[in-house]
Amino acid sequence: MNAKAFIIIIVLGIITAFAALNYFNIPFSKEGADNKPGINIPTDTPPAQTEPGQAKVDSKGKLTFFKFKTAQDFKDYLLRAESTSGSGYGGGMNGKMIAFDSAMPTAVPMPAPAPMATGAVTQETSASRVSQTNVQVAGIDEPDMVKTDGKNLFISSQIFRYYMTKSRTMTGAPVPEIGIMPPNDQYYGPSTNIIKAFPLADLSKIGEIKEGGDLLISGNNLVIFAGQGIYAYDLSDPKNPKKTWDFKYESNSYLAGARLYGGKMFLVLKNNINAYAPCPIKPMTISGAEFSIRCDEIYYPNRIISADTTFTSLKVDPGTGKVENKITFVGNSGDSVIYMSPTSLYVTYTYQQNYLKFILGFFKTSAGNIVPQNIISRLEKIDTYDISQSAKEVELQNIWSNFMNSLSDDDRMKTQNDLTNKMADYYKVHFKELESTGIAKIDVDSFVIKAQGEVAGHPLNQFSLDEYNDYLRIATTIGGRWYGYLQGVEIPTQKTANDVYILDKSLALKGAVTDLGQEGESIFGVRFIQDKGYVVTFKQTDPFYVLDLSNPVKPFKAGELKIPGYSGYLHPINKDKIIGIGQEERKVKISLFDVSNANEPKEIAKYNLSDWYSEASSNHHAFLMDEKHKVFFMPGGNGGYIFSYDNDKLELKKAVSKINPKRAVYIQDYMYIIADQQIVVINETNWQKEKELEIK
Repeated sequence: MNAKAFIIIIVLGIITAFAALNYFNIPFSKEGADNKPGINIPTDTPPAQTEPGQAKVDSKGKLTFFKFKTAQDFKDYLLRAESTSGSGYGGGMNGKMIAFDSAMPTAVPMPAPAPMATGAVTQETSASRVSQTNVQVAGIDEPDMVKTDGKNLFISSQIFRYYMTKSRTMTGAPVPEIGIMPPNDQYYGPSTNIIKAFPLADLSKIGEIKEGGDLLISGNNLVIFAGQGIYAYDLSDPKNPKKTWDFKYESNSYLAGARLYGGKMFLVLKNNINAYAPCPIKPMTISGAEFSIRCDEIYYPNRIISADTTFTSLKVDPGTGKVENKITFVGNSGDSVIYMSPTSLYVTYTYQQNYLKFILGFFKTSAGNIVPQNIISRLEKIDTYDISQSAKEVELQNIWSNFMNSLSDDDRMKTQNDLTNKMADYYKVHFKELESTGIAKIDVDSFVIKAQGEVAGHPLNQFSLDEYNDYLRIATTIGGRWYGYLQGVEIPTQKTANDVYILDKSLALKGAVTDLGQEGESIFGVRFIQDKGYVVTFKQTDPFYVLDLSNPVKPFKAGELKIPGYSGYLHPINKDKIIGIGQEERKVKISLFDVSNANEPKEIAKYNLSDWYSEASSNHHAFLMDEKHKVFFMPGGNGGYIFSYDNDKLELKKAVSKINPKRAVYIQDYMYIIADQQIVVINETNWQKEKELEIK
């Protein structure tokens, strides 16, 4: 063997070795002059990123996360995202989860019905027993339209009002009809009323703030989440609140969620990506000053996703409006859910996977004897083109349409019927590949992304997520949505599946309970309590499932109860009793479940209201429980309702008619029922109406 041939063999050997390392995802180390660990270069790295630059690496030197360097890097990533599968962080059930750090969160306590007040309460004039907003996790407050500090009520009006000018009033001009703006009259949007509530004898309106929206209270600070921004007021003198700071959103920015924990606000903003100038991002101004995020502060994962949105999480001092920490990453504009535990902030987003790949898989594995090979080859070639995913789908439709139109009427009818039957079988097996939800996990203290993962389907709401003993549980529904079209082929989009996935601290899949419910059913309610999960699916009956999640690797369905109607909101009384609020035959239904035996859940009490709707079934903030008196409040379409759940029975203690109730709070032994422009106070010792106040 001559020297030249020997060198060629050595080079080929090195190339083969590196290819094998990359194929099997084996990290290799490369020590430089600065003694920094080497990294794996992911196969999906955007073309512009020949070097990963500002990448996070774990202790083993394995690349897990990138930051963009420049705007051009961001543009290149978007171009690559348009021309690839759009698959997200990891592969859910079919791929690998990507861990971004090795830090471990601590255990999370069981959610409680409602924490005690944390606002500005002075001992000598405030009540000793005060309710707060019904939240998912004890001690983590959520914005809502009503807040109290134990003395005062802060009520954000959600209605728009007209006020006639003095001149028109003097002429006896009629009050304008709703929806008509008369000339020279003043038009007012939502506002926030300040009500002196305790002691009850002093019940009166003492102030008003022109902004309205969901509220948070921290100390003497009232934060208002209005449609166009966030406004903060000092409540040292509630009669004269003073604005201290404001955030005003830019036109392409909006709030995805907010929480208050440990005296800090945690915000999540969404921004539509400008493909021509993706960064810097300028989501808002802070008290008139521009707030921006540089290109090299924006994270993206080492797998290309179909990105059209950036998520920016902020840790903010509610007293000063100072942004103490921020983190931004790319995502998708699909449905987003925000969930927070004492250790982690979770942000989810749902997106559709590559429809062309789905159809190609169908043609190649199930329809190869029907679809000509040249059609399959053309579609495979299109999938490699550096064009957007939507453009690929247009090409798919054009090629397929031309093929179908080339057939005789007899052959076309036969092809349509054969493919429809084969698609029905293929869809049953592969429909979970069409929709995914990406999950970003942010550490509350360090405010860095700790992990990122993916599951199939979409979550219902924030109660679909729960963290317990270092594990994240997430319930999703897959299917029931329109994903794509293929001429002449019926695609059974109504097929659904309901799954619960258990992910570890790095959001890697550890266990799952899959296929809950029957054909066409979706998740209508979900709640996780310690090592149990409770899932309600619905189409015609209400299957109430109890899941045993004590072993995260081997979770299982422990029990099932089928009853009419459904429960949209599940609220724990304790670990053995759960209240369900939902509907049955188009009327509001309240159920009391006994889950002490997970294998045999029981509906031990039921009450059907002569009312068609309750906000509590879809918004937990509208629900209030008072454990002392063993009652709960819920608003309805015809009025407000106070139920007792004592002695395992459901008894309607009090109905309040002729109002449009929104919320209720209790202060001492008085329940304040808050309507659009009215407060009704009920004495909880005898359930009599104690006092009323009109709010103008």
